[in-house]
Amino acid sequence: MQTMPAHAAHHNDREIETLDEFDATVSARATLAGFRVQAVDLTDRTRELLTTDTAGAVFLGCPMRQDAAAKVRADGAMVFPPVPDLPFDPYRGLLYSPDELFASLADGYESTPDALAYAWFQRTKADHDIFASTLRSIHDDSVSDALDELLRGTPVVGVMGGHAMARGTEAYAGAARLGRELARAGLTVATGGGPGAMEAANLGAYAAPYDDAMLADALRLLAKTPKFTPSITEWASAAFEVRSRWPKGGTSVGIPTWFYGHEPPNAFASHIAKYFANATREDGLLARCTAGVVFLPGAAGTVQEIFDNATPNYYESRGEPTPMVLVDRAHWTERLPTWPLLQALARERSMEARIALVDRIEEAPEALKRLGS
Repeated sequence: MQTMPAHAAHHNDREIETLDEFDATVSARATLAGFRVQAVDLTDRTRELLTTDTAGAVFLGCPMRQDAAAKVRADGAMVFPPVPDLPFDPYRGLLYSPDELFASLADGYESTPDALAYAWFQRTKADHDIFASTLRSIHDDSVSDALDELLRGTPVVGVMGGHAMARGTEAYAGAARLGRELARAGLTVATGGGPGAMEAANLGAYAAPYDDAMLADALRLLAKTPKFTPSITEWASAAFEVRSRWPKGGTSVGIPTWFYGHEPPNAFASHIAKYFANATREDGLLARCTAGVVFLPGAAGTVQEIFDNATPNYYESRGEPTPMVLVDRAHWTERLPTWPLLQALARERSMEARIALVDRIEEAPEALKRLGS
C-alpha cells in the first residue's frame, strides 16, 4: 500500500513550516540565519526571536510581536507580515485538508473557508488590483511548493474525468474501484479534486485499506445525495459521514481550482492542492502524474487534459512519454472522437507505445501497467 512520504523528510531543509520545526531548528542549530519561515505563528516565540541570529532569514506571513519583528528586521531579515482580513493564507507551507476547507460546514457551505475564498476571488478577479493578483500568485506558488514536497519520489497516477458523473451510478462505482486498485498497487492517485469521476477515484483510494463491504456501504450512503446541486452542504456532509464511519482512509491527492469555484472540492482526497489560476493547476496536475494518466469519459475539460498531456509526450519535453489510457471506446471514438487524433499524433513516435484505448474501466490498471513497462 502506498503511503505518502513524510513531509518533513522531503522539503528544503532551509524551510520551516510548523512550530515544531521552528523549535527543533532553534534548539539544534541555535541560529535562524538564512532560513525561510512560512506561515508559522511566532507570537509566543518572542524570547527565541530576540536571542537567535536571524540574519538573511525570510519570515512569510508569520504573526509575531512588535519588538520581535523590529529585532529580526534589524538583523537584516525580511518580514512579510500576515495580510489582514483575507480568507486564505497566501504563504501557507502545507497543502489543504478536507477538514480545513470544509470547516464550519455545519453552518452551511457558504460559511466554509472554501466558499469564502471563492467569494473573495469573485470580488477581486475583475478589478485588476495588483495586490490581489500578487496574493493569488504567492498562494498558488506556495501550494505548488507544498505539492512538490509531498510527492517527491512518489509514483503518481492521474485519474481524469467529468464532474457530471453522479454518485449512485455504475460509472461512479467503477471509477471508485479503479482508484482503489491503483492505490493498492502502490501508486498515489491524483485527480482534479472536484465532484463526479474525480471524487469517485479519490473515494477509491480512501477505501483502499478497507474490505469490499466498506466500499459497497459507502457507495450506498453517498447515492442518497447524487450531485452537489442543489445543495453543496448536503453533498459534502454525506462524504464526511463516510469519513467519520470509516476514519482511517488511504491517502490521495486532489488538485482543484477556485476558477471553477461553483464546483466544490471533494472530501476524500487526503491532501488538497487548491489553486486560483486554472492554467497553473492544469499543467501542474498533469506534470506530476509520473506513472501515467487514465482518462474516463468527460466533456471539454477532459478533452483539454488529454491534449495537455499529449503535447509534452509528443515533444518529449518532460523526458520519456508517460502512459495514457482512455476508457470507453464509444465515447472517445464516436461521441468525442479524440482517440483517432491522439493515434495520428503518436504515429511513429515513442509515445505510440504509451497510449491505449480500452472498453471497460476494469481494463485500465492492466493497460497502465503494460504501457509503463
